[in-house]
Amino acid sequence: MYDVVIVGAGASGLSAALVLGRQKRSVLVIDGGKPRNAPAAEMHMYLGRDGGVPAQLLADGRAEIDAYPTVERVAGQVSAVGGVDGAFEVTIGDGAPLQAHKLFFATGVTDVPWEIPGLAELWGSGVFHCPFCHGFETDGLTLGVLANGSNAVLAAYVADRFSDDVVVCTDGPSTIPDPLRAMLDKVGAQVVETPVTHIEGELGSLTVHFADGSVLERQALYHRAPTTPNTTLTRTLGCEHFDDGCVRVDEFGKTTVPGVSAGGDAAHLAAVPEPVTLVASAAADGVRAAVWLEQDLFSEAFAS
Repeated sequence: MYDVVIVGAGASGLSAALVLGRQKRSVLVIDGGKPRNAPAAEMHMYLGRDGGVPAQLLADGRAEIDAYPTVERVAGQVSAVGGVDGAFEVTIGDGAPLQAHKLFFATGVTDVPWEIPGLAELWGSGVFHCPFCHGFETDGLTLGVLANGSNAVLAAYVADRFSDDVVVCTDGPSTIPDPLRAMLDKVGAQVVETPVTHIEGELGSLTVHFADGSVLERQALYHRAPTTPNTTLTRTLGCEHFDDGCVRVDEFGKTTVPGVSAGGDAAHLAAVPEPVTLVASAAADGVRAAVWLEQDLFSEAFAS
């Protein structure tokens, strides 16, 4: 019987394990092995590690939690969960069920870029999803933004902050709302509605090819890809979810199911429209949730 089973071993899951390991809690961390930021060469806005390599952060984190004898790590995918607070069961692959008092989900999401040849291959190297994460490094470059509808606000943002040469590629007829179109006009962002056939090149020299044979030369591209949660297990347990697919948590990192907490890119408060998908905020989610999981375990031991 583990005190806590942590599903997910990114910044959020490892941070939670570190907190709990230091409190001598028995913890199992289950690592699915597919971090969202794996394509990125750098991460930013993590104090003390700005510009660091994401994979190195995880490697260092694994080494740190391995120093605590009550924390175990295992690679694998959780195939089933069940039970109730104080008596959960977690199954990895086709193995035997494991028992846990509490669960923490830090399973994250997967980016699903538009189905344009070359886009997925350039993801994280020449095509970026977030101006908070990559805007400073693309300052002053000619930028393209693959977006339509309300997501085209990304183009208005990068045009206002990082470039005076921004082109929005809608990959078909525009559905950009009129107020947002006025914002784009104000910042001088051009809108191209011709379908995109493929993208090629590298950071600093990218070519967007259109169906009419024309091309657009850009130094970097932005695209806020749709995302999909990496697990449905929180739904299996009955946790409440938002329309964006993320699990609802409160200020303590707790879901609506007793004993189940969550953090990182696939969870957020009802008061905010979406998760803040930064490495630092994911780590903070893990720390916060683990502190309150520890408090619950402590209190319950004396209440029984």
